[in-house]
Amino acid sequence: MLVHGAWSGGYVFRRVRPLLQSRGHEVYTPTLTGIGERSHLASPQVTLTTHVQDVVNVLRYEDLRDVVLLGFSYGGFVVTGAIGHIGDRVRHLVYLDAFLPGDGDTLVGLTGRPRADGVLALGEQWLVPPIPRDYEDAAEEAFAGPRRTPHPAGCFTEPVRLARPLEEYPFGRTYVKATDDPAADGPFWTAARRVRSSPAWNYREIATNHVIPVNRPDELAALLLDLA
Repeated sequence: MLVHGAWSGGYVFRRVRPLLQSRGHEVYTPTLTGIGERSHLASPQVTLTTHVQDVVNVLRYEDLRDVVLLGFSYGGFVVTGAIGHIGDRVRHLVYLDAFLPGDGDTLVGLTGRPRADGVLALGEQWLVPPIPRDYEDAAEEAFAGPRRTPHPAGCFTEPVRLARPLEEYPFGRTYVKATDDPAADGPFWTAARRVRSSPAWNYREIATNHVIPVNRPDELAALLLDLA
């Protein structure tokens, strides 16, 4: 299962899905409530808990087991929160240039942006406008740009819950870093440095910017097939 990031939808994996399916794998790319093609469901009540439940319900209702579960970017918060509910169904957990939070962390906390500052300068607003992304292919930018939707702010301010460290679970763990990332002190490089020093983690890199599923679908699919 591939879980997308903020302001987008399952469509970010549209070039990865067929590569995995052609090798005989079932691929689920659910769109989280209130964004992407489910933006009509956006409300102030949509929080990180909502998105965690989105993922948990797909795994339970489809009765998926032995799963490779991937969280991309903000999706790292979502898969982390889901582990306490469906950890026994996961064979390998993948963070794709993603937040790697611990219990009680919030997205605004890890980015160093208080709610009244930076991209989250909302005032009384409850939707966060999308931030720009760089795509290597102009056609992909033309496709993805208009599909990026505002994101419910509660997802960024609610703490994630994780009953025990990820390293204590029996599944495998991989962190994949986009190397074309100038933010050396940002949360994704911080996560990368953490896992590189841990024998409990695999660490991989892909030479592109943050939008790995769009810019490097073949490399990402090959990595996932290796894990599967």
